[in-house]
This record gives sequence, C-alpha cells and structure tokens, in this order.
Amino acid sequence: MEKKPLYTIGHGSRKSDDFLALLKEYDIEYLADVRSKPYSRFHPQFNQNALKLFLEQQGIRYVFMGDELGGRPADASCYDKEGKIDYEIVKTKDFFKRGIERLKTAYNKDVNLAIMCSERNPCECHRTRLIGMVLDNDNIILHHIDEHGKIKDHASVVREINKGQAQKGLFGNDS
Repeated sequence: MEKKPLYTIGHGSRKSDDFLALLKEYDIEYLADVRSKPYSRFHPQFNQNALKLFLEQQGIRYVFMGDELGGRPADASCYDKEGKIDYEIVKTKDFFKRGIERLKTAYNKDVNLAIMCSERNPCECHRTRLIGMVLDNDNIILHHIDEHGKIKDHASVVREINKGQAQKGLFGNDS
C-alpha cells in the first residue's frame, strides 16, 4: 500500500471556512503550525488560540511546532551578519532535527498531517524551501496545497521556484 503524503498549506487571507474545507478535502487530521510566531494581525482567526479551538471543534488536532520548525528561530546563530536566516545552519540545529523527526514519525505512522505556515504560495515559504527540502531528501512524499487549493508535488514546486530548472540554484548554489 502506498504511503500517505504529508501536506503543506498556508493560511494567507483565507476565510476560516475555506481553510477548513481544504483540510477536509484532503482528510487532514492533524495541523502542524510551523510559524515562529503563531499570530496574524490582519487575520486573527489564525492566531494560535483561536485556530486551535476552531480546529479542535472540527475534529482536527492542532500541534504547535514553530519553536522547532519555524522560519524565524530564536537562536541568533541561525542568522548571518545582515540578519538573514541561513537555512544551512538551521538544518544542523538539534531543535530543527527534533521537529523533522516528529514529522517523519507522523509520516511513518500514516498520519494525515498538514504543515501550516502563513504564506499561501508554497514557493514563498520556508515550509518548502527548508522543511520540504529536508523531508524530500529523506524520501518523504510531500504535497503542497497551493494558493488556489490545488495539490502540487514537491518537485513541481521546486521547478517553479527555479523557473523550470532542476533543483540547482534553489538557494543560490548548486545543491
């Protein structure tokens, strides 16, 4: 039997009901919030407590993982001198590795899980550029729910990021 993929989704400016409909469409049972700061000034329905309560009322478990997998870690050593995050450093951190192991455990148990961040477009988010790349390297099947609510596999999103090229140059190097 084929493994269930892990999904990613961004809330963006979606309405709660539209967001929920997408989760239901893809049979999501767990939502892993990977925002470093689970707060939205413009869309308060996606603030951590409001989102957790809403999802649990709908039978979906909310799991906060922003402290392990967030795109803006508290660890100052993850940033260069200009304050830009360095994903290659983040990948070496124990907190990040623990978060990835938790996702891999969910995958191995065939849990219907979506990794959530703010950006609707998976090309613009660390859930693809950091988390997705690591999971893909570990042969985890990853499906991104895009800004239109459609599924894109990870390789398609990477090609889109690289404007049709293979993985070369995703982070400005030949990885």
